Amino acid sequence: QLSLVESGGGLVQPGGSLRLSCAASGSIFSIYAMGWYRQAPGKQRDLVARIAGGGSTNYADSVKGRFTISRDNAKKLVYLQMDSLKPAGTAVYYCNKFPPVADSWGQGTQVTVSS
Repeated sequence: QLSLVESGGGLVQPGGSLRLSCAASGSIFSIYAMGWYRQAPGKQRDLVARIAGGGSTNYADSVKGRFTISRDNAKKLVYLQMDSLKPAGTAVYYCNKFPPVADSWGQGTQVTVSS
């Protein structure tokens, strides 16, 4: 089982940047594909970006060119660099395996994009 803790959220103006971090513990980390997901109020939780154990990446169309996912397998960390943020990016952001597993959801980190 993988235990995950997200951090780095906050309030940012449109066009601003944030870097989210996800710390993993409790299992072999490097073999898993990992993903960042987000859930806006009243909406379903959607995949934003994913990264394979070897580092290949894939992004939702809505964030391509603005978000970058990366990982440090030695430190068991996954990052999400978010640039040119838009108000539509307001959501709680979570990390999990890809595909996600129910018992690995953490508390998430709130990102609010507003002027």
